[in-house]
Amino acid sequence: MRNKKVAVLFFVLLSLGVGALSGFLNMEAMSQYQVLEQPPLSPPAMVFPIAWTILYILMGIGAGIVYCSNDDNKKEALVLFFVQLAFNFCWSFFYFTFEWRLFAFVWLIVLLLLVLAMTRSFRKISPLAATLQIPYILWLCFAAYLNFGTWWLNR
Repeated sequence: MRNKKVAVLFFVLLSLGVGALSGFLNMEAMSQYQVLEQPPLSPPAMVFPIAWTILYILMGIGAGIVYCSNDDNKKEALVLFFVQLAFNFCWSFFYFTFEWRLFAFVWLIVLLLLVLAMTRSFRKISPLAATLQIPYILWLCFAAYLNFGTWWLNR
């Protein structure tokens, strides 16, 4: 039981660490987001770090559950977890630092497809691990709307 808690904690901290590093490296460029024309339903800036913290915790718990399983499919599921985490990390650079907003939108769609594949892979192993990814999927859909909207309104 202790090893399972350590594994889940590792994946949670890894996910949070990747998010924190991305935020730190893009912090200066993120301030420019506030001056962009925003699409309707754009939340205040303070919502983003709260939402992402929750999402990184949920994805880490899901990955930890998968890692602790004895299922033969866990390697594929964890590869998808790491690939989507890398795509997630890179998106902020494309959107904020390089200001490639249309490219970032396409990248985000690929990220969403990766997360859907990861979630399906998680489901084969643990329905709970998959269910924990639903808020992430919904947030990515909303993020795609915001990403496309800011590109469209500021092109």
